[in-house]
Amino acid sequence: MSSRSTLTAPPSNQLTADQRWTLALASVGSFLVILDLFAVTTALPALRVALHASITTLDWTINAYTLTFAVLLMTAAALGDRWGRRRVYASGLLLFAVASVACALAPNGAVLIGARAVQGIGAAVTMPTALALINAAFPTERRGWAQGVFGAVTGLATVLGPVFGGAITQMLAWSYIFWINVPVGVAAAVAVLLRIRDVRVDGPGRRRAPDLLGLVLGGASVLALVWGVVRAATDGWGDRAVAGALVLGGVALVALLAWQRRASQPLIPLRLFTDSAFASGIAGIFLQSASLTALVFFTAQFFQDAQGDSPLVAGLRLLPLGLVPLALGPWSGTSTDRVGTRPMIAAGMTLQTAGTTIPAVFARPGLWYPILAVAMAVVAVGFTFAVPALTKSVVGSVKPADIGTASGLFSTVRQVGAAFGVAVASAAFTATGGYPTASAVASGYRGAMIVAAVLAGLGTTTTTMSRRAASRASTVPRG
Repeated sequence: MSSRSTLTAPPSNQLTADQRWTLALASVGSFLVILDLFAVTTALPALRVALHASITTLDWTINAYTLTFAVLLMTAAALGDRWGRRRVYASGLLLFAVASVACALAPNGAVLIGARAVQGIGAAVTMPTALALINAAFPTERRGWAQGVFGAVTGLATVLGPVFGGAITQMLAWSYIFWINVPVGVAAAVAVLLRIRDVRVDGPGRRRAPDLLGLVLGGASVLALVWGVVRAATDGWGDRAVAGALVLGGVALVALLAWQRRASQPLIPLRLFTDSAFASGIAGIFLQSASLTALVFFTAQFFQDAQGDSPLVAGLRLLPLGLVPLALGPWSGTSTDRVGTRPMIAAGMTLQTAGTTIPAVFARPGLWYPILAVAMAVVAVGFTFAVPALTKSVVGSVKPADIGTASGLFSTVRQVGAAFGVAVASAAFTATGGYPTASAVASGYRGAMIVAAVLAGLGTTTTTMSRRAASRASTVPRG
């Protein structure tokens, strides 16, 4: 990479047309998927009234999307490698748009949950394929910058989601949250087919047969584990159904690992985990995502239920989490290309831990907003540094033929981490507070933020220690 490269200006004049279209359209898909996830969270009170929904129905409005998203990520990545990533990505966008129509027209909670599950399938197809398209379009020395842009757009959607959901719900109706996905998704799918060059791992006539048993075992494992963790937040870890799901998920995971050792074309090549950068990146993104999602989920509720803000105002107060990655994302990605992944991950995870610790210490009704604004800005700088570096650590450490698999595994672990973070933070929220009063909400929020800070701290320790161990091992004389 040239020493004349800058950290401030994106090198758009050095990109090919294919790279520009790939980055733009991959970012559109990611933006839609993440925006929808957080926009619906803000609209839940309106959904409860309009559809006469119970609290359980509201929970599964979120969980149905999360579960199908997490379960099918690896399957979607495998299909992209087999059938062509352009075709699979466009199909995911179209499925997401069609499911959005069903969500907008849902007459009751049951139909909405079913439509959300189908939306989750479309999201699962879209996310890993978008990342795989980017990594295939950009050379290694420019991949960090591209991932920084992609991560900035995704981070912006994370925070604009609550703002968008609150604004649309207050000014129009909750159904318009879904309607807007339709024209954008269809237009993006058409542009993908017209503008992006197709990428297939195996050339025509040499397509690999998918690892069907691996797909079944992997899907069953993720489904059972995520379902168990999500249900534990409401029914407790001692609930029989929770325990049964976790045991089933563990057994399926062990069976998957055993099968992957024997399969000729494994779904998850275990050899990838012999690379310390790959292994620590997978652990890091799980803990980073768990911490960040818990922070966003409960801070939005804290603003409304403890501070008395409207959904729109609560969403606007979350803007520091989105504006920072929008400003620093390309810079962070370019810095990763220049200085390497390890210092960026260490700095990012440390900052995320520090920022999350602030509400864990100071949360109370009437908390001065600038305190939380500073905390969110610190967290945002942290994940803006960490996520592109973690992405490059995982995807950039594999051979081109493994990019789709690595992207799918990275996205799967990230989503499962998000579900785990919300679940364990919910358990802490319930144990230390609840919803009866503003003081109870603040107390529960403090407990949830303690869990989020611990998760981020574990991410810092895990990624730092594993990489130091790898560094020491590389200096040991051989022979």
